[in-house]
Amino acid sequence: MRSSNPMFSRRGFSRDNSYAGFGGPQAGPHAPQQPQAGGPYQGNPYAGGNPYAQGDLTPDQLQQMYGAPPAGPVQTGRMTIDDVVMRTAMTLGLFVASAAVAWMTVPVRNFGIAGLAAIAALGVYLVIFFRRRISPALILAYAVLEGFAVGAVSHAFNYAYDGVVAQAVLGTLAVFAGTLFAYKVGAIRVTPRYQRAGIAIAIGFVVLVSINALAAWIGGGDGLGLRSGGLGIVVGIVGILIGAFFLTLDFNEIERGVQQGAPREESWMAAFGLTLSLVWIYLELLRLLSILRD
Repeated sequence: MRSSNPMFSRRGFSRDNSYAGFGGPQAGPHAPQQPQAGGPYQGNPYAGGNPYAQGDLTPDQLQQMYGAPPAGPVQTGRMTIDDVVMRTAMTLGLFVASAAVAWMTVPVRNFGIAGLAAIAALGVYLVIFFRRRISPALILAYAVLEGFAVGAVSHAFNYAYDGVVAQAVLGTLAVFAGTLFAYKVGAIRVTPRYQRAGIAIAIGFVVLVSINALAAWIGGGDGLGLRSGGLGIVVGIVGILIGAFFLTLDFNEIERGVQQGAPREESWMAAFGLTLSLVWIYLELLRLLSILRD
């Protein structure tokens, strides 16, 4: 299943081209799917039709078919919403547990170990991104490493702004619930135009805040001033909206995957995408609330 979420869309949710309908030619990483006979999961025995209808075959032809080796790995199950919920709960559970450990063990404003965890998390993310096969172990390892880094940062923010972490968590849950409700009632429709516009804005946002962080690192202070004052509030709100945009892409990919009979292992990539989007929203809310406190 080709994902439109730029966080993990090099080859979409699936890394294994042996499944029918996966890994087909694309015009670009976010190109809309073109209609095709049988749908994107053609060849999937769960996708409809009679996969055993072979027409008029002679006994010799049938015998040859029975004796032939399998064409590829057997697809043993389909992704369901329950699969996605369970694996997302596992991923987020490890993330929260690791964050709690960092909160209790890492001294405030001592980000050495947390920084190493963040770098390691980035490395694991890149392996997941470029790996052809889905690895639940790598996804869970990413959750642990990223959770440790975010937990240390959250402790520092909460030390400076008492109660801000609880507010950011509640805000993240509110954004998730509101976005899911808007998506389910049809207020948000994930169209190719919607995807292109949102991704363009997200890329511009990432470039801008990266330049700001580089300027702050070189010159000190707040760099270009994108994380303080009135401009910081605007940037924070835009960041939260981009996180909600990522959530809508996640919801759309999960819905399509369930409807079209994606392999069960794809639920791990769905959980990974949801975790990335929720962490993005949480961090943007944490920054925004700290600016408002100032």
